Amino acid sequence: MALFKGSSVFVGFSIRFCLLLALIMSSHAATARNFEVLHGFSDGNDGGSPLGSLIIDNAGNLYGTAAGGGGVRDAGVVFKLAPNGTETVLHSFDLTDGSNPEAALITDQVGNFYSTTYQGSGCCGEVFKLAPDGTLTVLYSFCSQANCSDGASSYSGVVSDSSGNLYGTTYSGGGSCSCGVVYKLSTNGSETVLHAFAGSPSDGAGPFASLKLDKKGNLYGTTDVGGANGDGTVFKMRADGTETLLHSFDLNDGFYPTAGLISDSTGNLYGTTYFGGAYSEGVVFKLAADGAETVLYSFTGTSDGAHPAASLILDKGNLYGTTSSGGDLNCGNGIGCGTVFQLATNGALTVLHTFKGVKDGADPVASVTLRGNRLYGMTRSAGADGYGTVFALKK
Repeated sequence: MALFKGSSVFVGFSIRFCLLLALIMSSHAATARNFEVLHGFSDGNDGGSPLGSLIIDNAGNLYGTAAGGGGVRDAGVVFKLAPNGTETVLHSFDLTDGSNPEAALITDQVGNFYSTTYQGSGCCGEVFKLAPDGTLTVLYSFCSQANCSDGASSYSGVVSDSSGNLYGTTYSGGGSCSCGVVYKLSTNGSETVLHAFAGSPSDGAGPFASLKLDKKGNLYGTTDVGGANGDGTVFKMRADGTETLLHSFDLNDGFYPTAGLISDSTGNLYGTTYFGGAYSEGVVFKLAADGAETVLYSFTGTSDGAHPAASLILDKGNLYGTTSSGGDLNCGNGIGCGTVFQLATNGALTVLHTFKGVKDGADPVASVTLRGNRLYGMTRSAGADGYGTVFALKK
């Protein structure tokens, strides 16, 4: 009797174990189906090492830049990726028209693309326009004035107002401090420096990310360093160049904000810092209209990721983003290949994907783009040929 009872328990356990195993295997299979590599860069004619985010059109075509590759000059490309994964290089930079595009594109109503290159025919980068037929026009070359007072070396893209004026930042230049500038580029190609950063306790230095433009014409952005504690800032700038320092980071609440800002319907700003927080691995923060900051999440550097370098997106109350490292610490580089995450506004984080390196890519430093229920993004390195990937992921 006792033997029969024990056998029943064993049989019942075996059935439950098998069901659990099947459920786990099914879950892994579903996860695998949720993630897809659309393109692997080879650093050849197709480009390599993408850093900027993607944009998407109504037909599902993706557009972006890659900082390297693009033929004999290896100066980077602008590309289009069809929904079936077919890539078309729209333009290969050849140094004379710029090199190393590191920022995302924007587009106007007639299909022209606008962005920047980190370097150019001179030393310090350019703002360009790319027509639908592939014709590239250099709108402005930086460091064309004495001491690079007009700015130099732009990592960030541009934003546009309703009149077609472009606004952006350069990481350096701007006079004796060379701490970077906020600039306006009119439709006739003339540049106005709205603000040259001073790097003082009351100002920032080194704006790395693109700006956010609100309906009133105010610009919002971040600087990597500077501010009261030297750990970076969030700033607001009026169209006339008047700057208000909204927040100075203090290491505990974040340090080195390399990403741009987004906002919700009530005017709260959201962003990330690369370092700082409870574990020094970076944070996601919220900044109220009155400047009060809340750290929504501090990354631990383990399975949840580390060092978020990209801007966030907001959808139905959840934030989505990437971390450039952390996740699977055994992915091949010893520090983790990064993650894609969802963060509820109450601070609950869900890892949607952990990068493994060789197959799916590593080091995602660009934000994700949402269309329907799919997130699209890029990794800077790894993948089949080692130079990054374009991926899609169901959220």
